[in-house]
Amino acid sequence: MQLLSRWDNQRLSTTTRGIPVVDGLAAEDVGSQGWLPARGDLALPALTLDETAFAANRDLFLRWCRSAGVAVAPHAKTPMSPELARSLREAGAWGTTVANIQQAAVLLGHGERRLLLANEIGGLAAGRRLGALLSAYPDVELHAFADSPAAVAALAEAARVADRHELSVLIELGAGRAGARDRIAVEATIAAVLATDRLVLGGVAAYEGAVATLDADETMQAIAALMERTIAAFAMVRAAAPRLPLLLSAGGSAYFDVVARALAPAAQADGHATVVLRSGALFFADHGIYARAFAELDRRGGLVIDGTHHSAAESFRPALTLWAEVLSRPEAGLAIAGFGMRDASFDQGLPQPLHIFRDGVEQKGLVASVSVTRLNDQHAFLSIAPGCPLDVGDVIAFGISHPCTCLDRWRVIFGVDAAGTVTRALPTQFG
Repeated sequence: MQLLSRWDNQRLSTTTRGIPVVDGLAAEDVGSQGWLPARGDLALPALTLDETAFAANRDLFLRWCRSAGVAVAPHAKTPMSPELARSLREAGAWGTTVANIQQAAVLLGHGERRLLLANEIGGLAAGRRLGALLSAYPDVELHAFADSPAAVAALAEAARVADRHELSVLIELGAGRAGARDRIAVEATIAAVLATDRLVLGGVAAYEGAVATLDADETMQAIAALMERTIAAFAMVRAAAPRLPLLLSAGGSAYFDVVARALAPAAQADGHATVVLRSGALFFADHGIYARAFAELDRRGGLVIDGTHHSAAESFRPALTLWAEVLSRPEAGLAIAGFGMRDASFDQGLPQPLHIFRDGVEQKGLVASVSVTRLNDQHAFLSIAPGCPLDVGDVIAFGISHPCTCLDRWRVIFGVDAAGTVTRALPTQFG
């Protein structure tokens, strides 16, 4: 199957947010323009990726995975960027995780060939769609979730349409979201897989984030209970598939350490199993929900890499920055900035001002006097302390909370180097 058209054949213009060139610019030439967001060179608002921070987060987490005896298939739903997915795999990731058939199609179209489809796909119609996709990519290694005989039937239909045998099924355990709820449901799902010659048992899976609460102790108890159920289900799958290599998969970006401590010993004792985490957002980190999650991780003991302790909060570096311009100072104590709910995540906290620039020069000390109080579609309301000289035209760099729901608002994000200069344009493929 021919890969999708190369990104560097594309021309970008003002139809893409952030691009200041009206008559178009070849994508591969973006990095040679010398654009500085802090100087207002991009058409603001714009979202940038600190390439150095992203690489540092990647290398840190892959080192931790090796030390912990686990693998990772980073969840592509966070950026839906084939380029970033490929970079993670080339750096040592086991494969790539996707959430649905459309995401699988995008990643397959860009050359990825080992996917975890970390969700139930739906019914028989969805099975036929997946089957058509698998027919186009016969060399893909796909592992898909099922939590019921009905979910198994959909995957069997996919294998039938694709004329494939031995499509790998992970039995999903769950609470609060999808996933088999008890032993009876697990037994029924295993039996459904064994009843067809199109599918094979590939292991078990869970998602611990679905059981998290606002209470840290309660969350740890709930995750521990889910991991116990996952290990029990793994024993059932192993009994039904005594000779096959199996996967144990869980682990988002907030509790991956807890998951690894629970599942790695079970995989090691089995001798023919691999723990595959599905963390995605941590490669981007943030100034909100994951900053708080990393602080909690530190309270649990931090990152231990080859016997050395590292602070997660200090080691993971926020890689995303939202850039916007002050549009108005209509009254005392208020400024309006040119971004809003269409540009930034707000489900887990509002953006935080990090730096303020005037004519490309950082205005030291001003940022402490500015905060975001609310958002409209395309306006941010900033509270300004008395005496703060923030002015129309000042460029503000904001940190965001929750990368997943920020990145999906952007067709293109801009890579920047350590000096803050744009190095490339990265497309997203959210569909």
